[in-house]
Amino acid sequence: MLRPLLLTAALLCSTALQAAESAIELSVAVKAPVSAVWQAWTSSAGIRSFFAPEAEVDARPDGAFHIYMDPYGKPGMKGADGMRILAIEQEKLLSFTWNAPPHLPEARAQRTVVILRFAPEGEGTRLSLSHLGWGSGGEWPKARAYFEKAWPNVLKNLQTRFETGQPHDWSAWRAQLKQWHASEAAK
Repeated sequence: MLRPLLLTAALLCSTALQAAESAIELSVAVKAPVSAVWQAWTSSAGIRSFFAPEAEVDARPDGAFHIYMDPYGKPGMKGADGMRILAIEQEKLLSFTWNAPPHLPEARAQRTVVILRFAPEGEGTRLSLSHLGWGSGGEWPKARAYFEKAWPNVLKNLQTRFETGQPHDWSAWRAQLKQWHASEAAK
């Protein structure tokens, strides 16, 4: 009699915790072995191949995970400046801190957590992304809405990188950023 009650209590607690913490959950199939997908996420060159034009990745607990969407921006305004790796399990798990984009300074001052899980699937990899740690007031809803749109694009770039066999070409993006920074400096 006690065992079913304990199971029911555990289920209710688990459900309540899940309801309290709503994560962005995404999963994609990548046409590449786990080792290649892992390398794409855990090295600076790998990040540049699909995610951003510049990166500094030190794949160890508390290592750097700086992803620069705007490498010409001022320090602290380049993208995911100052992010850290939280946990790493070779070719299985990578978690890191994350911040909101610069146009949401209140949320940007906080940190959320991204967890990536890598699993073999057929001849490729199943990559699962969980982004959690969302607040509920202020700029938090805008930050979450931003990443609900951004993460699918990042994962699509990852898939395309392996489908084509070519890294993403950031030259047009860099040219636009240089032009924008030059116009901002002239003001």
